[in-house]
Amino acid sequence: MSEQNISDHNIKVRVYYEDTDFSGVVYHANYLKFLERGRTEALRALGATHAELLDQEDPIVFTVRHLSLSYKAPARIDDLLIVRTRFTAAKGARLFVAQSIWRDETCLTEAEVEVAAMALSGRPRRLPPSLLALLQVANS
Repeated sequence: MSEQNISDHNIKVRVYYEDTDFSGVVYHANYLKFLERGRTEALRALGATHAELLDQEDPIVFTVRHLSLSYKAPARIDDLLIVRTRFTAAKGARLFVAQSIWRDETCLTEAEVEVAAMALSGRPRRLPPSLLALLQVANS
């Protein structure tokens, strides 16, 4: 793996039987689950949890607005993967995230994700200043 940016966050994910198709290769949609776990744990590492964001006076949730995904090599049953997550920008209600999934020195998947902050009503909502402050600290 190349040298990490200071704001990179990594989690380990083991590939289980339930993640694979009949041939022991990870089913393509399961990469989305691995990436979601990476974003959630990266937020947690910054000091923000989904539960806390929901518990605010003006609660927010996140929804994926746009996702660009490139599959480069397959993951297989019992592989130990690293999901790398980096918050690259925040603008208005949008948070931009670069993610990749690695097995040892091999990049298996790369993703560019645009996440939108939403009120519980489903309307877009600006990212809270507290979260923006955490993101700025991570990217400094």
